[in-house]
Amino acid sequence: MRVGTRESKLAMRQTEIFCERMAELNPDIRCDVVGLKSLGDIDLTSPLDKMAATGAFVRELDEAMKQDQIDCSVNSLKDIPIDVDPELTVVAIFPRDSDEDVILPCPLEDLPEGAKVGTASVRRRNMLHEVRPDLVIENLRGNIHTRLRRLDDGDFDAIILAKAGMDRMGIDRPMFVLDKRQFVPAPAQGAIAVECRMDDDETRRALQKLDDRPTRTAVGVERGIMKLMGAGCSSPVGINAVVDGDVVHVRAVSYGYTDEPRRVEKDLPIDYVMDELLDISDYLTGRRDTI
Repeated sequence: MRVGTRESKLAMRQTEIFCERMAELNPDIRCDVVGLKSLGDIDLTSPLDKMAATGAFVRELDEAMKQDQIDCSVNSLKDIPIDVDPELTVVAIFPRDSDEDVILPCPLEDLPEGAKVGTASVRRRNMLHEVRPDLVIENLRGNIHTRLRRLDDGDFDAIILAKAGMDRMGIDRPMFVLDKRQFVPAPAQGAIAVECRMDDDETRRALQKLDDRPTRTAVGVERGIMKLMGAGCSSPVGINAVVDGDVVHVRAVSYGYTDEPRRVEKDLPIDYVMDELLDISDYLTGRRDTI
């Protein structure tokens, strides 16, 4: 099986995780990793929110699949646009790792007034500004090691990253988890997804064994709300769902749709959770005033 991935160290590590699980569940299938550069990896100056909305991190992989150059691709689900190419399908989603944000090298409350914080996320920018309007927030692009190096070089007093990426890379250095009640994660944060061609039945059957139903349900809620909002993977919204038995705990926040941020916390029955998404999205976008 030809497995496509971006060439960043984190993307390669996520693909290693995929290959390890394939070896367990499909021992007769050998994985051949094919690394590709994405526009998002090449252009490190454009604001991330302007690029992610166009699928800049997955477009080359999608085209390679459609041209039968690779059989599947491994991506962070949050980088896959809501409207997946109709020729492709998200066939498997792994059990989600940590979905939280972390700040380095010290707790948020320990940063001095006017400290410079680096992040490429408009979601994190808004959340930081809400709790620490004194901070100077500047754009920070690049892979994990590039961002850490810029922190170490003194370009920033602190940076914010996804905990899942740090954990997968095995990076052991002081980092502090940000409270999810304030720093609501991005939709699908921490989830690894596998795409393949819709008409490739053999590959689909093999990959479906890797799919984790609770995670698919949770990220389906998150991405469903985002789609109904008309938002994208780089919009200033945080949406997080956790499946707990027959209940789905939903937490969400939106910025810029109304004069003040809007927050939602609801426990929904798993059998009817999709029926509630429109009301949540309408409240977050200001199309309704109560929920």
